[in-house]
Amino acid sequence: MQFGVFSVSDITRDPVSGETPSEAERIQAAVAIAKKTEEVGMDVFAIGEHHNPPFFSSSPTTLLAHIAALTERLVVSTATTLITTNDPVKIAEDYAMLQHLSGGRMDLMLGRGNTAPVYPWFGQDIRQSLPMALENYNLLHRLWREDVVDWEGSFRTPLQGFTSTPRPLDDVPPFVWHGSIRTPEIAEQAAFYGDGFFANNIFWPKEHYLRLIDFYRQRFEHYGHGTAKQAIVGLGGQAFIAKKSQDAWSSFRPYFDEAPVYGHGPRMEDFAAQTPLSVGSPQEVIDKTLTFRETFGDYQRQMFLIDHAGLPLPMVLEQLELLGSEVVPVLRRELAAKRDPEAADAPTHAARVTAKYGDQAPRQPRPNANRGDNVTGGSPYQDTETQPDSEGEAA
Repeated sequence: MQFGVFSVSDITRDPVSGETPSEAERIQAAVAIAKKTEEVGMDVFAIGEHHNPPFFSSSPTTLLAHIAALTERLVVSTATTLITTNDPVKIAEDYAMLQHLSGGRMDLMLGRGNTAPVYPWFGQDIRQSLPMALENYNLLHRLWREDVVDWEGSFRTPLQGFTSTPRPLDDVPPFVWHGSIRTPEIAEQAAFYGDGFFANNIFWPKEHYLRLIDFYRQRFEHYGHGTAKQAIVGLGGQAFIAKKSQDAWSSFRPYFDEAPVYGHGPRMEDFAAQTPLSVGSPQEVIDKTLTFRETFGDYQRQMFLIDHAGLPLPMVLEQLELLGSEVVPVLRRELAAKRDPEAADAPTHAARVTAKYGDQAPRQPRPNANRGDNVTGGSPYQDTETQPDSEGEAA
């Protein structure tokens, strides 16, 4: 079981101080939060992708590569990589590079996002977002698994003899989560490929997410990837913690009341009662988080949103300290004790390498000997088992 935090990268006025952080301050804060996540013993840090104000994370792989260089065991991920407005060729290249630079300590979550104006900015039609998501991932899936790809579809120019570089580390593609809060076709896609399904369990009642997760589990088994219990599920969540419950409620209330998403709407007490939001003491957050397993079954990754709505960095770091020292250790112990032995482990690069190669050394892709510009001739990645002869050409 993996535990982590994710950020949507919003730049929001602090309703208590009245101050709005600069882009530079929020970017550096994200790095500090990621480092603290590892320091307190948690496993994953994820950042969203946005191309509009008031968000800063337009280039997730740049930020995540920097964080990977500053940490030793932290898995860096996304919360969401836009599979619609990004070219799947560029996703294949960028995230394979991140995989190499992080030593395999990465994965990514694909989604369509929730910002409609982004589509025309990148020359796309939002009315085609679902078929675009399905087609683009079909291509991305192939680019990471086939050295040379011929491809033709509806949403980008054809590819002929194309090789995406760098090839995945150890010839094992990055693990992919498909994120959705409402679309069964995305759950179907995750199940078809045997990938993970991530339900961002934040805003809506649990019954809504349960339908999607149960559907994903059924289809995962249908496609022969394992039993429904072995399907790979991730959940989002949000929490605000204080040593005393009343302090948590009073400290978080001004941020909740002014939050861009749900501010000036429901009372915090009503919202917490109807959704997965946890506000209270460490034990109260533990108790509510444990109900997620009771509802959804065993799952592999729990992510918490803790840095939104204008919360200042010192307060976020305090939240991480409480999560890492008082909440997550108990959750690990309690969830492990209840875990069905049939449930899958959380996906890691090392485990996926072992699953593919066993005790053998993993394949390290390399181009054949240079044949001029490696563009106009045959693909340099047409692998061969033979060794180069004395003139440098494959025999």
